[in-house]
Amino acid sequence: MILVTGGAGFIGSNLVAALTARGDEVVVLDELGNEEKWRNLSEAVLAGLLPPSGLDAALAMRPRAIVHMGAISATTVRDGDLVAETNFTLSLKLWDWCAAQGVPFIYASSAATYGDGDKGFVDEETPEELARLQPLNLYGWSKHLFDRRVAQMLQLGRPRPPQWAGLKFFNVYGPREGHKGRMASVALHKYREILSGQPARLFASDREGVADGMQSRDFVNVNDCVNVMLWLLDNPGVSGLFNCGSGQARSFLDLTKAVYAALEVPERIEFMPMPEDLRGKYQYFTEAPMAKLRQAGYPHPPTPLEKGVGDYVAWLRANA
Repeated sequence: MILVTGGAGFIGSNLVAALTARGDEVVVLDELGNEEKWRNLSEAVLAGLLPPSGLDAALAMRPRAIVHMGAISATTVRDGDLVAETNFTLSLKLWDWCAAQGVPFIYASSAATYGDGDKGFVDEETPEELARLQPLNLYGWSKHLFDRRVAQMLQLGRPRPPQWAGLKFFNVYGPREGHKGRMASVALHKYREILSGQPARLFASDREGVADGMQSRDFVNVNDCVNVMLWLLDNPGVSGLFNCGSGQARSFLDLTKAVYAALEVPERIEFMPMPEDLRGKYQYFTEAPMAKLRQAGYPHPPTPLEKGVGDYVAWLRANA
């Protein structure tokens, strides 16, 4: 049995769908709430479904691996104590349990740990390299705090799981993210804008030499993220902190045009002024170097943006 925390969330539910489709027994630890989040699990046959308070009961089931996707990921949350308890302290508890029981541990880090990107996007787990990074928000700091503690424990020779892997997810898009509201991907927001009859709106550039809409991100299809996690589960000799992106930055304009092409409607794109509180702080470029994961043996190519967006739009239409 595999335990997936946050298994009803965006990336977690896509992993659960893939695991159960290939015949793995899965227990999900998550909070469904009163909305439609349960729909993310509607296709999966589960061995168990427990709330976060049921962690000890889930561990008593003796999972053969833990994939820890559970977190407070909204960058708008300001409760530092809650974020630290959920994103840091719980991760430490699971690390210690896996180390003591000899169970593989895969967890979600985030590209938010890189801050504004001026220190680069190098996925090394040495304390010295991690100390250079400066996350910009509470969420990114909480993820970075755990990455740094892992690096410290490794350096000190403390007990570790037989396999461990932290994944720095970049800008993930794809099915089962509708519950995320404002934190959903730009692809979903543009899809909804266009379907409503509005023009797609993007931030104008406030940086010399960068045209409007040419701010760029590493957009990665959620299925590619799932493939990385499945590969890690199937290759228990691989451990480390790894970027999880496409490896290629693409502009917001590229992404928006891909949504229009998938919907087969004429393009109507407008640019709105950069908000005052973002001027000089907006991240203009992210790109995940993927060499470390490739050198570890990961074989699958990334999904091209246009294909990934096209597949996603088709899924949204089929599941409207």
